[in-house]
Amino acid sequence: MATDTLATPAHLSDTQTRVFKNFIDGEWVDSISGETFENRNPADTRDLVGIFQKSNKEDVNAAVDAAKRAFAKWRLVPAPRRAEMVFRAAEILIERKEEYSRDMTREMGKVLAETRGDVQEAIDCAYYMAGEGRRMFGPTVPSELPNKFAMAVRQPVGICGMITPWNFPMAISSWKLLPAVVCGNTCVIKPAQDTPLSTFNLVRAMTDAGLPKGVINIVSGFGSMVGTPLAEHADVRAISLTGSSEVGRIVGGIAAKSFKHCSLELGGKNPMIVLDDANLDLAIEGGLWGGFGTTGQRCTATSRIIVQKGVYRAFIDRYIERAKKLKVGNGLDESVEMGPAINEKQLQTDLSYVEIGKNEGAKLMCGGNRLDQGEYKYGWFMQPTVFIDVDPKMRIAQEEIFGPVVSIIACDNLENAIEIANGIEYGLSSSIYTRDVNKAFTAMRDLYAGITYINAPTIGAEVHLPFGGTKATGNGHREGGIGAIEFFTEWKSVYVDYSDKLQKAQIDRVD
Repeated sequence: MATDTLATPAHLSDTQTRVFKNFIDGEWVDSISGETFENRNPADTRDLVGIFQKSNKEDVNAAVDAAKRAFAKWRLVPAPRRAEMVFRAAEILIERKEEYSRDMTREMGKVLAETRGDVQEAIDCAYYMAGEGRRMFGPTVPSELPNKFAMAVRQPVGICGMITPWNFPMAISSWKLLPAVVCGNTCVIKPAQDTPLSTFNLVRAMTDAGLPKGVINIVSGFGSMVGTPLAEHADVRAISLTGSSEVGRIVGGIAAKSFKHCSLELGGKNPMIVLDDANLDLAIEGGLWGGFGTTGQRCTATSRIIVQKGVYRAFIDRYIERAKKLKVGNGLDESVEMGPAINEKQLQTDLSYVEIGKNEGAKLMCGGNRLDQGEYKYGWFMQPTVFIDVDPKMRIAQEEIFGPVVSIIACDNLENAIEIANGIEYGLSSSIYTRDVNKAFTAMRDLYAGITYINAPTIGAEVHLPFGGTKATGNGHREGGIGAIEFFTEWKSVYVDYSDKLQKAQIDRVD
């Protein structure tokens, strides 16, 4: 099996700078460009996590060529055998969970409890997809003609390009890579430039589990230099992107030109409804976790809380009191509850929306400021921020902020709450807190979103159910569960005629 030319991370001290190379055709190689970029800790920018290759189109071409060569053999490996390697990768990830979690906290910023969950999600995905290697069911159906057998089977798509985000750098990479390889595809993945190490760690585990060379290839770098040529490459037959709606429109347009399979998982502006009969203690806990977990940097973050007027004042008073007490800091400190923004640009975006909210007339009840003194001096920190009396049409209630900014909106009743919840361009996740089963089922039916939670926040998806949304959240494909198998395979219908004569299907039918 291929190994890095440097010592593995476990053998390095914190003071040593790690240099990571692209992984192409089973070898760790420098970028053809000869350029690199730094990966720094957003909680403490003095902490250099590693140096990565600043790749270009030539590196993409080399990776796709390797994947193309590997596909010729990999597609013929029985799916259960492919799945066994994924299962072994899960066992390796369990052994390295703490190491990889700490790496992720350093490069992404979210607290250790959350990065452990991120690695665990990759483990769960590996176990689930390992099972799919022995299923991949297809229908067998009776033929309309005698002495004829009819069935449909799944076949791999071919070479798959993947572009992953920085907020769940191992979990989302696993959602793409693991089902793709179990289905018999080969892959080229471009991790987000802010968090490449976690994807490298996942692929290292896959390689150590015995995956043949060329089946998975990593090319690190920036979108225009790596992502665009990957999406444009003629030999790439499927492209899977998790990112912004803006980038999704670009990638979707590129894919359409050559009829590639294209899966886009994009933005969200997710509502949590709290009705008068809700368990208020539970709703407050859920709203805090959904709004400020991962510093609000989730496509499923609870960025809007829609509260019925009967409990509006009680909810906001207690919610704001709790939000003010959240401990912000370096995620390596186990007592910290919220980490930094991923980078300066994202922090400035968050702060700009605070000004937008104030100018729109929403009431800023807590937060809204950058934290940059003392322990926060070298990081991209912001206070947990809550606006109340937000009009549903305000920009802070319509646009994805991707930061620790929560808008609280009053509503009259369930029907009004659902109208507000649906009144956006996105449709990813949604939730409702109520003790009334009739209202819960009405919300399940009428909330126009890909995910709905009852008495839970808008975050917490599990790998064995489809993940994705409606409207501007994506293009209809789903990750996770059977949705991933659907995307990474194509159907082939097979007819076996053992009548030993020409049968002309519907033409030969005699009524």
